[in-house]
Parts: sequence; C-alpha cells; structure tokens
Amino acid sequence: MTLYLELLIILLFTKLASDLSVRLGQPAVLGKLLIGIILGPAVLGWVESGELIDELSEIGVLMLMFIAGLETDLQELRRNLASSFAVALGGVIFPFAGGYLTGISIGFSTSQAMFLGLLLSATSVSISVQVLKDLNRLNSREGTTMLGAAVIDDVLVVVLLAVLLSMVGGADVSLPAVLFKKALFFGGIILLGWKAVPWSMTMLAPLRATEAVISAALIICFLFAYLAEYLGVAGMIGAFAAGIAISHTKYKHTVEERLEPIAYAIFVPVFFVSIGLSVTFEGVGSQLWLIVGLTVVSVITKMVGGGLGAKLTGFSWTSAFGIGSGMISRGEVALIIAAIGLNSGLLNPSYFTPLLIVVILTTLITPPLLKLAFGGSKPREG
Repeated sequence: MTLYLELLIILLFTKLASDLSVRLGQPAVLGKLLIGIILGPAVLGWVESGELIDELSEIGVLMLMFIAGLETDLQELRRNLASSFAVALGGVIFPFAGGYLTGISIGFSTSQAMFLGLLLSATSVSISVQVLKDLNRLNSREGTTMLGAAVIDDVLVVVLLAVLLSMVGGADVSLPAVLFKKALFFGGIILLGWKAVPWSMTMLAPLRATEAVISAALIICFLFAYLAEYLGVAGMIGAFAAGIAISHTKYKHTVEERLEPIAYAIFVPVFFVSIGLSVTFEGVGSQLWLIVGLTVVSVITKMVGGGLGAKLTGFSWTSAFGIGSGMISRGEVALIIAAIGLNSGLLNPSYFTPLLIVVILTTLITPPLLKLAFGGSKPREG
C-alpha cells in the first residue's frame, strides 16, 4: 500500500472515529487511538508503521507539545511548582516500588526489577494534553500541574536510569555528565527563551517570505527539541519549552491560529494512529496474566502516587484523581526506555512485547479517566 493511500485512510478514519467518540461522550483522542489499533496489523492491517509514518508521528507529538506550551500560563505554572514536584515525586516512587516488587515476584534479578520499576515510572502527557484541550482544561491549575510534573518526572527517570546503568555496567554512563547535561539544557533554554527567542521572532517574522511568522516559530520549536534530545531530555520537553517562550512574544496568537490547522490536519492524527500501529496480539496468550498484572500495577501506582502528591499540596479529591489519571500514560517515553533496556541487557527480549502492550493500554485508559474527572466542560470535536 502506498504512503498516499495510507495517509488518506489515516486522515479519513481518525476524523470519523473522533466524531463517533465525541458522540458517545468520550474525548476525541480515544477514537483516534482505537482506530490506530483497528487500522494496524493487530486487526485490519491496512496501515503499517514505516520510517516516514514514524517521522510524521514525531513531528506530530512535537507540534502537540509546542501548542501546549503556547497555551500554558507561565505564572500559573510557577504557582503550582510545588504541586508539580509532589506529583512527579509520588509518580516515580510508587510505580518504581510497584515495578520492582513485581519484577522480583516473577523472577527478575535485582537490576532487572529496578529497571522495570523505572520503566513504569515514566510519564508521557502528550495524550493528556489533547484530552485536556478537548475538555478546555489545559490551562487550569490541574493542567499546568500535570505539565510541570511531566517535565520533572522525565528528568528524575532519566537521572535514575543513568544511575542504574552506571551501577550494572550496561553502558558507559557518567552520572556527573548526565546531571551536567540536564542542568545545561534547562539553564540554556531559560536563557534562550528569555533573550534569544523574542529577538529571533522580531528578526525573522518581518522577512518578505511566505508565512515567515509560523516558519520562525517552527525553527525555534525544532531547535529546542534538538537541543533537548542532544542533552538527554525528551524532545517534546524542548518543544513545550519553545511554546512557552514564544507565548511571551507578541506573535503568540498568530502562531497559535496558523499552527493548529497544520498540526491537526495531518501530523497529530498520524501521531495518534502510530501508537496503535505497534500493537500485535500474536503470541501474547501465554503472557496474558503478566500483561494484566503489569497494567494494573502501572495504573494504580501512578494514579495513587500522582494523586497523593496532588492531594497533599491542596487539591480536592476529584482534582487529585484527575491529576493522577493524567500521569498514567507511559507513551513514547517508556518505549525509549524499553529500547535502552534491550540494548543494555536489563530487559529480556521476551518481555518487550508484553511491556509494549502495557504501554498502549495505559495510553488507552487515560482519556476516559480524565473525562470522568474533568468532564464538566463540553468536549471539542476534532
């Protein structure tokens, strides 16, 4: 099947699935995720993951997080920094403990069990961002707390992973170097966001070229994403930071208005569908109970850890439940960690597919739980 036909199928069926999902009272993103599984190898086999689909998907998640940064109130983010730390800390400690104990109980070595705990500690809020946008809650106190917690969670997990790799000798890892890179990234983006981004937008936006403003914004977005990945932080964190930086320029609304049609016309739908394309049900029957057990541990520990952190910092039980739910999805962050585990010998290849399915299930579970917690606002169709 040619790429053109695959894109036609993706765009057509994501819109139909989104509409059906909204009509059934669920966030539109749930329909997009499920249609990815249906269109992929697991059911119909109409669309397959490939290099170009994967690259379009990566651009989609960067654009999604960039838009989230544009819409984030930095003052609100600062006000909820303590809550974000508490949510992130609880969202790492509880899943790590749950994953470690689960690993030990099924015969993993200590280092393998610790790796499983770290993998379950990962968080990817790209799905939660879309649900919160659908529910008009992205810029709420709960939404900004989740976004802040996701950034902190990413740093904590990467640092702990570096510690584990240096302990087991699975890779040539220097903990001081890892910490230095993280400090360099966050220090660098604060300085760039404060000084360089406003200057760059002012210089590039007036160029006599088609859509100079949106091009300038995307240049900054991809630069920040590149710097993030180069220094060992998820690229989507860099894109999110770029969005926040541009939100403090006079071009914020212009970028928002012109970028959303581009992102949601092709890149974001491909991202959501690509998640389901990696699902396959071949040979998982013998590991069904492992998948169920790990999914239960993944959901409960993240919800309890993140929710408890939110509750202890002043949120209501309903908001704490919603924040904990929003941190459940492991997404692409956990998949990256799983790949590192395979290369370092900390993850047995026979467990890769079950863990992949667990990551997909946590992603599917997140939208309905967020709708349950924050469903007071009417969801947008999309």
